[in-house]
Amino acid sequence: METARIRKRTGRIVPFNKNKVITAISRAFLSVGRSEEENVQKVAEFVFNEIKKKYDGGIITVEQVQDAVEQALMKKNYADVAKAYILYRQKHKELREMKSLMGDVDDDLKLPINSFKVLKARYLQKDEEGKIIETPRQLFTRVAKAIAEQDARYGVSEEDIKATTRKFFRMMTTLEFLPNSPTLFNAGTDKGLALSACFVLPVGDAMEDIFDAVKYMALVQKSGGGTGFSFSRLRPKGYPVRSTRGVASGPLSFMRVFNVATDVIKQGGKRRGANMGVMRVDHPDIIDFISCKEKDTEMTNFNLSVGITDDFMRAVEKGENYYLRDPKTRDPVAQMNARKVFSLISTFAWKNGDPGIIFLDEINRHNPTPEVGEIEATNPCGEQPLLPYESCNLGAINLSKMLRETESGYEMDWKRLKQTVQDSVHFLDDVIDANVYPIPEIERASRANRKIGLGVMGFADALILLGIPYDSELAEVFASKVMSFIEETAREYSIGLGKTRGNFPNYGLSIWKDKFPTMRNAALTTVAPTGTTGIIANASSGIEPLFAISYIRKVGNTLGEDLIETNPLFETVLKKRGLYSEELMRKVAGRESIQDITELPEDIRRVFVSAHDISPEWHLRIQAAVQRHIDSAVSKTINLPNIATIQEIEDIYLKAWKMGCKGITVYRNNSRSEQVLNFYDSSKKPPAGPEQAAAQQQAKGAKVEEQMQEIPKDICPNCGSKMVMEEGCRNCKACGYSVCG
Repeated sequence: METARIRKRTGRIVPFNKNKVITAISRAFLSVGRSEEENVQKVAEFVFNEIKKKYDGGIITVEQVQDAVEQALMKKNYADVAKAYILYRQKHKELREMKSLMGDVDDDLKLPINSFKVLKARYLQKDEEGKIIETPRQLFTRVAKAIAEQDARYGVSEEDIKATTRKFFRMMTTLEFLPNSPTLFNAGTDKGLALSACFVLPVGDAMEDIFDAVKYMALVQKSGGGTGFSFSRLRPKGYPVRSTRGVASGPLSFMRVFNVATDVIKQGGKRRGANMGVMRVDHPDIIDFISCKEKDTEMTNFNLSVGITDDFMRAVEKGENYYLRDPKTRDPVAQMNARKVFSLISTFAWKNGDPGIIFLDEINRHNPTPEVGEIEATNPCGEQPLLPYESCNLGAINLSKMLRETESGYEMDWKRLKQTVQDSVHFLDDVIDANVYPIPEIERASRANRKIGLGVMGFADALILLGIPYDSELAEVFASKVMSFIEETAREYSIGLGKTRGNFPNYGLSIWKDKFPTMRNAALTTVAPTGTTGIIANASSGIEPLFAISYIRKVGNTLGEDLIETNPLFETVLKKRGLYSEELMRKVAGRESIQDITELPEDIRRVFVSAHDISPEWHLRIQAAVQRHIDSAVSKTINLPNIATIQEIEDIYLKAWKMGCKGITVYRNNSRSEQVLNFYDSSKKPPAGPEQAAAQQQAKGAKVEEQMQEIPKDICPNCGSKMVMEEGCRNCKACGYSVCG
């Protein structure tokens, strides 16, 4: 047996490894809820004896070993384990076939199929002819080496830099941490492109300033970054322009220029451009801004957020008027009823998800460098409030990888989490030095504050492993405890970096100067969308709940049929409980919720809640619990059923303000937009749900079925599947495409 060798599927011949066989048998037992180490050993010994009889001294294939395991399980009367093992073999055979159809790139890290698919489509380097020239392992090696080499600036030895390279490589390849997409795209290449994902650019009122911002936007988006703008400083439509003796066309006209420019830019050849447009609620053109995406064809490259102030919200509560102000002088120029404007914002959010809201006063109460300037805008998904010309590089820790399994279940591995946070802060701080900045102004602002955005993904996965329902007080406590731990650990590590490498240059103008003697980074934590990086990590997005437990992945163009994609944790639980069947999987597939599937035990349904099972209050409570321990902000979507009302959205916005959120986004399922809406008072609101809308349509002689067919679909431009709204961004669950990357 000792002389036996095995031929791998690649053709390579290696020594036979008994431990791999034992591990495979053990996993088969565990998959049906049986932890029987003694019986695992008995089956393994039987397998080894059979292999020795047939192949001792020769070469055996992987398939022959697997056949021997199947036969051993059947002969030992472990039919349920044998079935699980056969299903495992079949599933992995299908995965290999899918990967082979996707080309000849070697999956040298044995990643999940979706991870490999996304890396191949968007991240692996290509030559001038478009041929892929690196493997996943080479990608992560490239990134780890390029970032770790920055330590040489601070006198770190070559040996220690190599150790750091290995550390960075390990946490990426184990999918415990991943940086934002531009770092994966560009680090270690000769492209001279930025590694940051988030930028805010100022838009001044002069024509030169406006078109400089358009140019800078193009340079940022070329490297894969997203851009945020405040259009609040532009003079309103109809205001005089002295230089031409004409009148201003207003902020909306220039926003269209930015939108068109983004249309012709494909970020680094990888993804479309993404923008955030912000306007203060007291700008005279605020009504035009709120309604500018009434048609689906307008401002398609912008997310919109109204910059809300505390004064405005207090006026909303009291039903009072508030002042619109001249953008330049800040003098009052008109009054409007706050409640009517608030209702209009809520109406358009009900209608199609835009605009969202950012709470400017709350953001600036936590501005780490208030003496440097006031924050007026955020990046495209709202999680990164930034000063003009600032950028920020992001990364996320996969919380589902921070758990350890014990005899009584899963628990948080705090020691592992602490080390991962420290290594992640080290990585992201090094990215600032490795970065290539599009223009000098961005480099100066970014290096002056050295902001990083360490966040999380896999939050919902972690809750499931811990047996905690998302919409529960236990989940709220878990969110607060974990994010508090990450916040404190990141801050301690940044203080240490400040001692050894120096404070960020604007430290003396920051809130930290009176709290800590040193600080390397003005801001450390955020919760950003983890669209494609979440797929690579095989993790749930950010702090979002699962969007669905199972859905149908459209792969008809390549394999001839669609496949059922099920949350792997759900599948594992069913197998352990002896409930798994293909019939049940097909029943679950494509549903927004599994709560009405009575074949599933109540405790399973309680833990496996999806986005539409969760009330807005619990979405908010989790967001607020996380926000309390985040330097920057939280990108999250409050997913609502189609029957949600405008009043419910108003209530969500009010609660979000009172709970200390820095921003809020809602999205009503199958939002429709063909109805023309006008500025109205609360007594003349348009229909708030499908029944009322149907009544209005029927009055015009339309059928309800025809009305529903008119609902515009969010279609993925990559694969044609329907996209979903998560973390303030539209994502495709079928192929991994994300508007925000």
